[in-house]
Amino acid sequence: MRDCDYLTRAFNGVSMARKTTEYQGDAKLHGLLREAGADLPAVAVRDIVAGVLAAPEPHDPDEWMALLAPKAGPALRRELGALKADMARRLPAHFPAGPAPADRLAELRAELRRRGLDGFIVPRTDEHQGEYVPMRAERLRWLTGFAGSAGLAVVLADTAAVFVDGRYTLQVRDEVDAALFIPHHIAEKTAFDWIAETLPAKSALGYDPWLLTEAAVARYRRAAERAGGALVPVEGNPVDAVWRDQPAAPLGVVTPHDLAYTGSPAEDKRARIGAVLAKEGIEAAVLTMPDSIAWLLNIRGGDVPHTPLPLSFAIVRRDGSVDLFIDPRKLAPGVAAHLGNGVSVQHPSGFGAALEALGAGGVRIQAEEASAASYVFDRLKAGGAKIVNAADPCALPKACKNAVEIEGTRRAHTRDGAAVTRFLAWLAERAPVGGLSEMEAAEKLRALRFENELIRDLSFRTISGAGPNGAIVHYSVSAATNREIRTGELYLVDSGAQYLDGTTDITRTVAVGEPTAEMRDRFTRVLKGHIAIASTRFPKGTHGGQLDTLARHALWQAGLDFDHGTGHGVGSYLSVHEGPHRISKAGDAVPLQPGMIVSNEPGYYKTGAFGIRIENLVTVVTCNGLAGAERQLYGFDTLTLAPIDLALVDRALLSDGEAGWLDRYHARVRETLTPLVDAKTAAWLAEATRPLAG
Repeated sequence: MRDCDYLTRAFNGVSMARKTTEYQGDAKLHGLLREAGADLPAVAVRDIVAGVLAAPEPHDPDEWMALLAPKAGPALRRELGALKADMARRLPAHFPAGPAPADRLAELRAELRRRGLDGFIVPRTDEHQGEYVPMRAERLRWLTGFAGSAGLAVVLADTAAVFVDGRYTLQVRDEVDAALFIPHHIAEKTAFDWIAETLPAKSALGYDPWLLTEAAVARYRRAAERAGGALVPVEGNPVDAVWRDQPAAPLGVVTPHDLAYTGSPAEDKRARIGAVLAKEGIEAAVLTMPDSIAWLLNIRGGDVPHTPLPLSFAIVRRDGSVDLFIDPRKLAPGVAAHLGNGVSVQHPSGFGAALEALGAGGVRIQAEEASAASYVFDRLKAGGAKIVNAADPCALPKACKNAVEIEGTRRAHTRDGAAVTRFLAWLAERAPVGGLSEMEAAEKLRALRFENELIRDLSFRTISGAGPNGAIVHYSVSAATNREIRTGELYLVDSGAQYLDGTTDITRTVAVGEPTAEMRDRFTRVLKGHIAIASTRFPKGTHGGQLDTLARHALWQAGLDFDHGTGHGVGSYLSVHEGPHRISKAGDAVPLQPGMIVSNEPGYYKTGAFGIRIENLVTVVTCNGLAGAERQLYGFDTLTLAPIDLALVDRALLSDGEAGWLDRYHARVRETLTPLVDAKTAAWLAEATRPLAG
């Protein structure tokens, strides 16, 4: 592949059709920009605005103007705002509701024939393999209509299939035309098995090396070879070739993240990572995950929804220096000074050549097969590097929060808990009246959170599920699915926020009206699992897979279970889903260590009836002073503060120790949050956190 051809196109801005769009105020705008010291041609200005429109709307909708003119006056700001509004009105509808138009698949097949390909793999990912992707990378949605956060399509000449996990088996049938794409649950049929069974012999199955990891490519290659075909890398994604009005690369503003929140200067982090590489005899490590780069350099961005990521790549060397490959147009004033002399900012289009040069002389270069794009390995091999497959060197230190990050997270959870408690008090009064919808409830919670000045975004799209919708684990309410929260039902709300000092994630399940005995039994069993995790002690070296059974034991005794993990790692004003640790029955070889933040969220879901989940975030702490302890013990300290619905608790199912834990937790919630809420909410909170009887 030619030098970063994919990224060159992606970062060159908008389509020629959009570049030639004239804005009536161009002449006036150009004059104002020149007066402000930014003598840019109209096309360059519109390219930047197109990138801004391709990014999520930021907390400050006008912060992007500083990218053009740091000292823009009122007149210039008005003209820039008018230009943005004018261009926004002209944006095409990339993702109409429901299945994608059939002609998109037909055009893709024609493009594949033109290239001599018999098929193509279309994953729902970008070149960083992230959970959240920019609009430009929503190729799977554009092609099929599927809007879920995880999935993949394989297009062959005469057939095509889309593959999803258990979260999306219902959604995929609503959003994808089954006459064009056969839907498959990956637990029943994986893409690898389907390819091995369906790909015609001697066929060339194409893939974009930017969009599959090195580990994934190996599995797809084996599948293609089982069918008698071949897996073939492509230069330039065929979907991009037929997606003629594809959005620009996003230009979310990149800003420094203050030392008051990070607790450690970027220089110290770079030196720390460099020292680890030097000790292992490694010349440099390739970083492809933007959250690692954001953590390492103490920067944050706004290129993707709900996570403050600056999409970028980096090479960190054994001396602690870093080459940062990022579109310089999105660096806010002051970022260059913040990065310092140890960081070289380079355009992303030079990343490929830099990888080849990095391996010259056969030096040892570290990259992670499970997370880095196959393209990275192709270029390192082309340059002669000795590749060391090892975990991202930033992942573990990023996961182990320092004291400043933990304290900031505690403050964020306290403020967040006050907002959630105000919401729960409002819900207790409003829901029984009737007429309250899932969308209205989610918007109310959002509004309460956004009264806080440190909030920047939600940490994910709120799951607001009433009755049977609550049984859909990753339910996403829409105009089509929105339903009333009715008396006699359970309402599940899973939500979180991104604050400058921490990331939150909380789930509460509440009864609207009188719950049934079955609801109370299931809820209490979930609560018992939650308490078991929250109160356990475990020896140093224990990983989350060894604790997962604790969350399920009470459910198992009644022949019940839940099909998701018990806990995921959480970042510090970064990703709400952060590795490398977790609590999951799937197993995890990464030991839990002090400073790690992980969710504690057992659940139960009765299809077509109700869902239950109780989620708090906890941090791993050292247990000192335990008499007779022969090993170093760790435990969890709960960060999340909000009432757990006592109407759903069956006291007879709780041991005295479990009841004591809940009473102590509620006393802490009441004591901490009462000063932060209004008098009416405080009165409700006092009742909601009353001690259990008996």
